[in-house]
Amino acid sequence: MKLKIGDPAPQFTATTTDNSTVKLSDYFGRKLVLYFYPMDDTPGCTKQASSLRDHYQEIQDKDAAILGVSTQDVASHQRFTEKYNITFPLIADVDGTVSRAYGAMDDNLMGTAASLFGVAKRITYLIDESGHIAHVIDKPNCATHAEEVLNLL
Repeated sequence: MKLKIGDPAPQFTATTTDNSTVKLSDYFGRKLVLYFYPMDDTPGCTKQASSLRDHYQEIQDKDAAILGVSTQDVASHQRFTEKYNITFPLIADVDGTVSRAYGAMDDNLMGTAASLFGVAKRITYLIDESGHIAHVIDKPNCATHAEEVLNLL
């Protein structure tokens, strides 16, 4: 099922970069940029995370938080965060539960093959203060992703 504008965002509980637990409901009352990316420390994913990092304060100024999601573990996220000074949490979705709930991993043959290699699709959801999908960026531009997000917030 593909999520669309107005749909309730799927609830989740997950572990972040610093081993803390985060839930979607933690963000109710403010906007959330929930972005899914294939893999830590690859060229496109690094550009995307760096774009969001470089504009993090502007995004926060619009009363929005950022969570990145990929299927790598906490240790991988910690290395990625330290290497590129990522200033927002990354969710370690090692079993793909969050990615599947948001359609970033499919349960078809190609999706199963991708999940075996720990790869989710690149997609971003802007979630409003009440926990509903406000915008979907299906094909984010890695280098200018923060500008895409800021234009929609």
